[in-house]
Amino acid sequence: MSTVNSLYPGARVALLCASSAVPEERLESSLAAVRALGLEPAVYPSCYYVNRHGYFAADDAQRAKDLQDAFSDPTVQGILCIRGGYGAGRLLPLLNWKDIARHPKPLYGYSDVTALHIALTQRCRMVSYHTPMPSTEWYKDTDEFTMTYLRRALFGALSGPMPMGETVETLQGGKAKGALCGGNLSLVCDSLGTPWEIDTRGKILFLEDVGEKTYRIDGMLTQLRNAGKLDDCAGILLGYWTDCEPEYPDRTLTIPQIVEELVLPAGKPTLAGVPCGHSLPTMSLPLGAMAVMDADAKTLEVCV
Repeated sequence: MSTVNSLYPGARVALLCASSAVPEERLESSLAAVRALGLEPAVYPSCYYVNRHGYFAADDAQRAKDLQDAFSDPTVQGILCIRGGYGAGRLLPLLNWKDIARHPKPLYGYSDVTALHIALTQRCRMVSYHTPMPSTEWYKDTDEFTMTYLRRALFGALSGPMPMGETVETLQGGKAKGALCGGNLSLVCDSLGTPWEIDTRGKILFLEDVGEKTYRIDGMLTQLRNAGKLDDCAGILLGYWTDCEPEYPDRTLTIPQIVEELVLPAGKPTLAGVPCGHSLPTMSLPLGAMAVMDADAKTLEVCV
């Protein structure tokens, strides 16, 4: 893998929307949040609300152009997705992946950005970063745990032990070593059957989601199981399931029950309660980087 990190105080970073539009009132606070971290934002057209196209920040061509241009621009050292939402998957066939691989640089974001993370790590052999985003977390009074991990991701220290706090629970013991992969469960499942299908073979798979009914979580984990992705992986990290409520509370399986029935039979070392995803505090993860997990000791260490 290339591009473990290349940012530094004063670095020029592209700020763009690969998915949904950022509300006009959040753009300035997002720029301020980026500058407060010592970075200089270069604002791309997809950040401006006037360019929105339906539920997208701009049409597919403009959003793809922003991303392609950001990778090609030698004055840009990194790429910050200003928010998630929906739409990054529509860009995948429009991008020149060979050209992107010739201009490696770190990309930051999560949620819908998972589609880009999978493609970058597999097509371009880049490390990319599952991190909070300027218009959804940075503009808030974010906690120190989240900001410590974010700074480490931005400035090259996201290696070694990855403290996860007290919420982590061992579901299946054992140790695993492999590249980190995954992200938002919905987007991971969306990749199946496409040229950008996630490859979990020998990797540590991270999953989280937001706003899905429990039967939908069941269905997506069933799809991953049926596609062999849980059998193929070396270990499993389960993050936040934010606002994932049952449709019919009086007759449902809970998420722990769903995980017990669909995930644990694969026999992989598994940790739940990893503080990462659509809630705070959240850690940042270097997707594509090699890591070692010890599910018995509840530890994760990135090997860079």
